[in-house]
Amino acid sequence: MTRVVIVGGGPGGYESALVAAQLGAEVVVVDSDGIGGSAVLTDCVPSKTLIATAEVMTDLTEAGELGIVVERPRVDLAKVNQRVKALALAQSSDIELRLAREGVTVVHGRGRLDGPSRVIATADDGTESSYDADAILVATGAAPRTLPSAQPDGERILTWEQVYDLDVVPEHMIVVGSGVTGAEFASAYQALGIPVTLVSSRERVLPGEDQDAAQVLEDVATRRGMTVLGQSRMQSVARDGDVVTVTLADGREVTGSHCILALGSVPNTADLGLEEAGVHLDDGGFIEVDKVSRTSARGVYAAGDCTGVFMLASVAAMQGRIAMWHFLGDAVQPLDLRDVCSNVFTSPEIATVGVTQKQVDAGEVFAEVVLQPLATNARAKMQGITDGFVKLFISPGSGRLLGGVVVGPRASELIHPVTLAVTERLTADEFANTFTVYPSISGSIAEAARRLHQT
Repeated sequence: MTRVVIVGGGPGGYESALVAAQLGAEVVVVDSDGIGGSAVLTDCVPSKTLIATAEVMTDLTEAGELGIVVERPRVDLAKVNQRVKALALAQSSDIELRLAREGVTVVHGRGRLDGPSRVIATADDGTESSYDADAILVATGAAPRTLPSAQPDGERILTWEQVYDLDVVPEHMIVVGSGVTGAEFASAYQALGIPVTLVSSRERVLPGEDQDAAQVLEDVATRRGMTVLGQSRMQSVARDGDVVTVTLADGREVTGSHCILALGSVPNTADLGLEEAGVHLDDGGFIEVDKVSRTSARGVYAAGDCTGVFMLASVAAMQGRIAMWHFLGDAVQPLDLRDVCSNVFTSPEIATVGVTQKQVDAGEVFAEVVLQPLATNARAKMQGITDGFVKLFISPGSGRLLGGVVVGPRASELIHPVTLAVTERLTADEFANTFTVYPSISGSIAEAARRLHQT
């Protein structure tokens, strides 16, 4: 029987394990942090659970516009975080039970490679066990990046993995970093009624996202009371008792009760025996892989954040599945990042797929673009939605849909039909000539496509 050993139990690890077991391999998963990895235990699931609570608070706060009178709601952060952690643990347990049902052996310990065909697992008590493998998949994820001048203490200066231990409502939360993670936490804590200052080294929030979308988010955040400090690079973060001070490069100081460091991620690839096994790492320590998740070492694959390809749980899972389909001889299509949809869980949400405005503006892609505001949508008016839009990109010649952006409530759900159209190479006319419910927010997607009709 073919034996597969997987190091890491996050989405890249457990999804690859399920595929390998389905295809008849004997599968061992060596995991040190809990099945589900950071995505389930300390990142995606907890943060989106917190954000789900924040969404309810936003609805309650703005209910007056719909004629509903709600007395000032307040948040019990200790109870919120208790629910967040319990849900994460339950999700981890569900995944581990499924692995057991599928015949996957889970070994709790820290895995490292002993060459390209063996994994050594070290348990918490120091005992070691070895597992020979016909194929190894490394899915060890990444960890929050910190700086010598900005060290978390787990109490007042926090990484995004440590916020769920808060049991008191911060008086003033400072978020350093305006990428996806920073923007999401800033948006969530503001919705929970906490004063927030967002420190951004760039000119605007979400510098990697669609500029029109990022502008909508920043406008909404400032309208709701958030302080956004653009072009303000953090120099250091220090704590004095209950006060946290963020010193900026220009000498200004921002004080608050708590600070979240959202400074990016570093791969968990150190001391795993990777280079000794022939696995090549780039200058940032990420594992280099091809489009079927192969590394430079024969029989060694890698998936997820440790590869730095596209740091999303959905991409990690797909990389892991592709690796096992490839190794075990099943039908496989190489990873195509053009078809990846992603979402920023702010308020409003920002969902994207395919070609971007930046590529169009730079002349890398020729595309016709249309932007359809949600403010004109009948359902949006009924729900009191005034911010957001649908943006579509099509090829001028073929009319094929190349990409899209959705900004608004539940954009993460609305992007799916656009992703389907991009993946299946549909034209704008084919996309537009399907029925949508009236009234519905999704009607704006079809309306945008109709505006791109070519005669």
